[in-house]
Amino acid sequence: MLEVLLCSLFTVVPDYLYRRFRQGKRLGHEITLFSVWYELRYGITACLMLTVGLIAVIFYNHPSTTNVTAVFRAIPIVPETSGRVAEVYVDVSGEVTKGAPIFRLDSAKQDAALELAKRQIAEVEAGLAVGQTEIASAEGQVQQAQGALANAQDELRTKEELSRRNAGIVAQRDIERLQNEVASAKGSLAAATAAKQSAETRVSTLLPAQKATAEAALQQAQVELDKMVVKAGVDGRVEQFALKEGDYVNPFMRPAGVLIPKAAGRWALAAGFNQIEGQVLKVGMTAEATCISRPWVIIPMVVTRVQDYIAAGQFRASDQLVDVQQMSRPGTITVFLEPLYENGLAGVLPGSSCAANAYSNNHERLQSADIGFGTWLYLHAVDTVGVVHAVMLRLQALLLPITELVLKGH
Repeated sequence: MLEVLLCSLFTVVPDYLYRRFRQGKRLGHEITLFSVWYELRYGITACLMLTVGLIAVIFYNHPSTTNVTAVFRAIPIVPETSGRVAEVYVDVSGEVTKGAPIFRLDSAKQDAALELAKRQIAEVEAGLAVGQTEIASAEGQVQQAQGALANAQDELRTKEELSRRNAGIVAQRDIERLQNEVASAKGSLAAATAAKQSAETRVSTLLPAQKATAEAALQQAQVELDKMVVKAGVDGRVEQFALKEGDYVNPFMRPAGVLIPKAAGRWALAAGFNQIEGQVLKVGMTAEATCISRPWVIIPMVVTRVQDYIAAGQFRASDQLVDVQQMSRPGTITVFLEPLYENGLAGVLPGSSCAANAYSNNHERLQSADIGFGTWLYLHAVDTVGVVHAVMLRLQALLLPITELVLKGH
């Protein structure tokens, strides 16, 4: 309507003035309701053509959409393992802080595993104490074997010296017996030394490794026990939390509720623009939006991201081929709009439906010295007609309460 009224000022009105004052035709006489088309045919035709062209220029260079939403992510409240609920800490709906417990599962099995790990550590520590005793005992055996070897060697040397001085004073059989005793004492000493080294290795290497394994098992048991308490990962609000003690929760099939992050839906708007406007939409474009949850307010925005793919064309690998006919519905170009000023989305409820305009800016091109007059004039006209779209958005915001409350009967 605004475009028609604007174009009529340059087409129909001059045509009427020419026929009224130049040709002398009067409204209600020569120009009647039945002769309007014939009398003003040039102005009406030019008005319609100019209106169509103006609408195309406005909607192409200054995209508009009503597919705008303050999107937010809801975090499902699920445990890392299945189990039966033992205790609930929050109500059906309520505020929670990061790290606050939400509910706890039955942890009898995990408690038993934790206690077993503690007992294993105590057992290893007792083994360390016993190992120190074994080392002391092995040290005594080594000293005893060393003494026995020294005695046997002394006696053997004595007998051999006597036999060397007087060949018949010591029987050869006694010397051989002493030699066997020395060899046996050396074996006993080697065995005692090996036993000592074994005890020392057990205390210094084996038992510490077993203790480390037991401590790792203790940590694992503690982690599994901690999983039984489901906590909030972020500050937010719990909604639709109808969990009761005794309910069975499965992380794959039955979430306990949803957690809405505190800042969800308050940082940007997601808008879906027509595909034909993809060549115009650029990061950094100024934009405006108005939302149902905050009527009569125009929010200055800026385009921060233009998604370079269209969701309607996606497919998921499966055992069936995708028929392109199923993708016949054209998708939209997803654009993210962020408020130009801090707290710009204050008062806009997450999930609220909005309408938005994006405005082209040709200021840099107009400053170029290489631009032609025709292009310069066209770009000036493009930037100027953006005002029409801005007025339309403000009229839409002004009529929004009437449209929603009266016309739609909500």
